[in-house]
Amino acid sequence: MAVNTTPEAPLPVGEVSRLIGGWIDRLGAVWVEGQITQLSRRPGAGVVFLTLRDPSYDISVSVTCYRQVFDAVADVVSEGARVVVLAKPEWYAPRGQLSLRAAEIRPVGVGELLARLEQLKKALAREGLFAPERKKPLPFLPQLIGLVCGRASAAERDVLENARHRWPAVRFEVRNVAVQGVHAVPQVVQAVKELDALDDVDVIIVARGGGSVEDLLPFSDEQLIRTVGQCRTPVVSAIGHEPDNPLLDHVADLRASTPTDAAKKVVPDVGEEYERVRLLRDRARRCVAALVDREERGLAHALARPSIQDPHRMIDARADQVADLLDRARRCLRHQLDRADSELSHTHARVVALSPAATLKRGYAVLQRADGHAVRDPGEVTSGEALRARVSEGEFSVRVDT
Repeated sequence: MAVNTTPEAPLPVGEVSRLIGGWIDRLGAVWVEGQITQLSRRPGAGVVFLTLRDPSYDISVSVTCYRQVFDAVADVVSEGARVVVLAKPEWYAPRGQLSLRAAEIRPVGVGELLARLEQLKKALAREGLFAPERKKPLPFLPQLIGLVCGRASAAERDVLENARHRWPAVRFEVRNVAVQGVHAVPQVVQAVKELDALDDVDVIIVARGGGSVEDLLPFSDEQLIRTVGQCRTPVVSAIGHEPDNPLLDHVADLRASTPTDAAKKVVPDVGEEYERVRLLRDRARRCVAALVDREERGLAHALARPSIQDPHRMIDARADQVADLLDRARRCLRHQLDRADSELSHTHARVVALSPAATLKRGYAVLQRADGHAVRDPGEVTSGEALRARVSEGEFSVRVDT
């Protein structure tokens, strides 16, 4: 219940602690899951002290239990083990500390862990975190590779040596972290976030050697899976454990079976690339040579055509035809002109023959009256009438004498 206080009437610390303790005492027992990080079991002591930690959120809580409670699981429970505890919250008023009083401790078996991981896998799959369309392609030749691995581990050595053997110029940004235990998840998450924030990092490799299912649990943690799913940089999972794949394998953009396999998949082999370039160069050279040969054959075929070998042949042939046609036209025109000239001469002769002037030249004369009419009949004139006589060379006057 809320307590009314003022600056003039504050509560003493002891009263506040007592009130908190009273509220916590009303809480019932709860089942709590976590990982044992510290275990204090003093000889002769009736109470065992443990620290239970949530590796996903880096939160710990103190747990106490009677020796007989812990002795029931002492053979299968040690530091680093995952347990489920039935405990009631307790408030230690003198120090203001919260702890849990355990009434029962149960170790989490491998089968149960795998069942929980399967449930988490299905839930994340329904959200689409494992969808193939979310996978980002890896760069062909990464300039800077981010590596998350254990310090001085075989996984780190395998990745670095194999990658540099394949491409000596490759560079690494290494983050050494805990890869098992209670500190693994927060350290791996922080390392992945740091590398993803670097613009120069082209791909991130999360590497670890083989181990038991319990050792690989950090790489199936939900917080880590969601962090990798939100990365803008491609992530490669290189957890060397073939039988059971941690959930990191499903959310990563590429899964490698081992750290060595990750180096081979991320970094191209310089020798293979040189050979590929050589083969492509040879293929290009053959394609260009085949193209040139085909064009040369086409050009030779075109040059072998008569129209190309003797381009004036057609002109010469046509020139002869034109000359023949021109001669034929001239002959036809000359014939037409000669015939027309002959016809004209005949017509001229006929005209001349029929012309009155020709008749006059033969000694004839035309008698015309004063009004210009020709005299054709003697009865048309009278005695003494003046007429004009027209001859070939001129005319003169005459008078009728009857």
